[in-house]
Amino acid sequence: MISRQELIGFEEEIKNIFLEGKIRAPVHLSRGNETPLIRIFKSIKREDWVFSTHRSHYHALLKGIDPEWVRNEILAGRSMHFNNKEHNFFSSAIVGGCLPIALGVAMGIKRKRTKRHVWVFVGDMAAESGVFHECTKYAARHKLPMTFVVEDNRLSTNTPTQLTWGKEKLSGDAIDIHNPYDPFWGGIGLGNLVYYGVNIIRYSYRRGFPHINVGKFVEFK
Repeated sequence: MISRQELIGFEEEIKNIFLEGKIRAPVHLSRGNETPLIRIFKSIKREDWVFSTHRSHYHALLKGIDPEWVRNEILAGRSMHFNNKEHNFFSSAIVGGCLPIALGVAMGIKRKRTKRHVWVFVGDMAAESGVFHECTKYAARHKLPMTFVVEDNRLSTNTPTQLTWGKEKLSGDAIDIHNPYDPFWGGIGLGNLVYYGVNIIRYSYRRGFPHINVGKFVEFK
């Protein structure tokens, strides 16, 4: 599996290419969540399905997709929505857009009685959306082979998610499963939350890049 330093190095390379003006489309870079993702992907098999978001570079690399292929997709302007059939990898820039698709794939796996599993990644804002709650409840009711992973940076684009929803706790915050490698959160590591009988993994991290591209942080309060 690709290492933490290799993940960081890949994003640094993409950052530099973007600053050179060679990418004529938006990019969404990752930083700060390498360690929890590596731990999660140790449980993901090659034949499993992974559904990702607009911030998909790390997910694709950890799924085993060739870095050169990922780089070429980004250079072609498909950073937010590249897909790879060979590796059962699908991404979408639509908030929560992958959730119902992942649900349908999981239902197909169950009906065919295969041993594959579906992993679907969403941000903390998407986890507050109606489609997230509908899909988690449906998956639980039908005992579908899928795991929901909430990547929580406490921000909805550039607005604090808790402030957006006007409440102290967000969905799935019943247990503390923050990233122990980031002192900003002071958490205790990954953990699982059984929500309506379906498996949800939620981890927190502090993003190392702005929401989009490589400019300065702007936060709206």
